[in-house]
Amino acid sequence: MRFILFLIIIASFSGLPAQHADAQQNDRRQIEGLMAAQTSAWNRGDIDAFMQTYWHSDSLLFIGKNGVTYGWQATLDRYKKNYPDTTAMGKLDFQLLEFKPLARDVYFVVGKWHLQRSIGDLQGHFSLTLRRIRGAWKIIADHSS
Repeated sequence: MRFILFLIIIASFSGLPAQHADAQQNDRRQIEGLMAAQTSAWNRGDIDAFMQTYWHSDSLLFIGKNGVTYGWQATLDRYKKNYPDTTAMGKLDFQLLEFKPLARDVYFVVGKWHLQRSIGDLQGHFSLTLRRIRGAWKIIADHSS
């Protein structure tokens, strides 16, 4: 009887690594979808929609070439100041390089960004910390350079 119980316990844990890998693949697809939504909004010239992928909180952290910006509204204002029209915004493209799970509902993502613009292209790298909040992935920290 103990041997049968032992086999049942072992069998119940044998699927955990596969379930974990499936969950990570699903997380990655959702985060890739978030980044695609950001790209689409930016390329439509819609900074307000672009910002919906960020955590709407005073604790949002954005680090750019001009220093640190705290909070969702301040980050939105920064984007609108630096990219006042579609000419300044250009067309955005991301290349996602690394996905690192830090915890069950937290990921670290590294990538490249490129803006194709008639006034001169811009490009750089970024690192994002994303957290699942109320079932949706949100960027809680963004370091873009």
